[in-house]
Amino acid sequence: MQSLDLLVHSGDVLTVDASGTVVSDGAVAVRAGEIVEVGPAARLRAAYRAAEEIDASGCLVLPGLINTHTHLAMTLLRGAADDLTLQGFLERVIPREAALLSPETVAAGLGAAIAESVRGGVTAALDMYWFHEAAEAVAREAGWRLLTGPTFMDVPGPPDGRPYAERMRWAGADLAARTPSPGTRPVLFAHSAYTLAPDQLAAITALARAHDALLHLHAAENAAEVALVEERYGMRPVELLDSLGVLGPDTLLAHAVDLTDAEIAALARTGTSVAHCPASNLKLGCGTARVPELLAAGVTVGLGTDGAVSSNTLDVLGAVRLAALVHKAGGDPTAVRAEQAVRMATIESARALGRDGELGSLEAGKRADLIVLDLARPHLAPRHDPYATLAYAASAADVRDTVVDGRVLMRDRALLTLDEPQALRALEAAAALPEPALRP
Repeated sequence: MQSLDLLVHSGDVLTVDASGTVVSDGAVAVRAGEIVEVGPAARLRAAYRAAEEIDASGCLVLPGLINTHTHLAMTLLRGAADDLTLQGFLERVIPREAALLSPETVAAGLGAAIAESVRGGVTAALDMYWFHEAAEAVAREAGWRLLTGPTFMDVPGPPDGRPYAERMRWAGADLAARTPSPGTRPVLFAHSAYTLAPDQLAAITALARAHDALLHLHAAENAAEVALVEERYGMRPVELLDSLGVLGPDTLLAHAVDLTDAEIAALARTGTSVAHCPASNLKLGCGTARVPELLAAGVTVGLGTDGAVSSNTLDVLGAVRLAALVHKAGGDPTAVRAEQAVRMATIESARALGRDGELGSLEAGKRADLIVLDLARPHLAPRHDPYATLAYAASAADVRDTVVDGRVLMRDRALLTLDEPQALRALEAAAALPEPALRP
């Protein structure tokens, strides 16, 4: 018998591969953080001896969920900027961030964010925020997959105090020093076309491409943003980004709510991906992204939660449900089907990050990021279709086990690599805002 590090067996395995394979009473064999084989449980249990096993009887085994747009340490501000427009939200949040954020407070925000994410079956996230080095240290300690990097947002008094020219030098050194681990890649964040000038956006894009980095930015989040950019530069945000050469297969736009047909065609033509954040878009009154049209045009669409202050949650499975439901409001119940919504949170999110060769499905040779969802619940019975169960009935609380890179981070709903009570205490202490920042 061959040796393994981990064997997850006896559950129904939803591979989310190109054929949509479901292995009833299946198993996933893992060695050195990599999936060795997926197949019937009886055969794999006879062929392998594992140092650790997870009995998934009565459960659904599926790829870990991927959050393609978030600001994780915004857990610090959850509930501090509700029931506002996007512009009102930014006016409330940006000064508070300047007063509150430091490497220490970001680390505190990350601990709680990772705990929430692991509990919800999220195994990887693309995190745009300040003091990314502190975030990476916390994620590394917890064994959680985090894609992050330098952030550009040319506003007065940024939390880290770096002016733009210095930030360019620092970001270049940061990217040059990186040796990405499997399942990750270098990332550069440019906040938006309304917080960065066109020449800055062009320079940041050139820096990202020089280092084969993913470029991630907000774009066309609502009509007011579009009007602001159009007034300044005579072009809508996506038009401007296209004219500057920012769009491309290594560019991922967050939100992309307010798009014209021509802009959708431009995203398709350039291979640009979109991170769809339905909860945040609804809560901020931004509108409904044209996801069915994006999908019809061949644009890759992943799912994100945005930060826990704009959506109040890091629940990607909740985003799956919203993505499957909100687009039906136009009258077409097939606008985004259950399977499409689940794929958007797994393999399509991986594709949006440029990591679909390593993440997003349960296939031999990919990283062993997977979750076990407990089906022994009244709201999940009976089960006629696993995709429908996930999209329309399941919740984050149904996730029982979470595995990242073959390491079990949560078993039987107990976190193994992170001290959850301590993480919550640290969050509460760090979220005690300085007095000036509490005033409206």
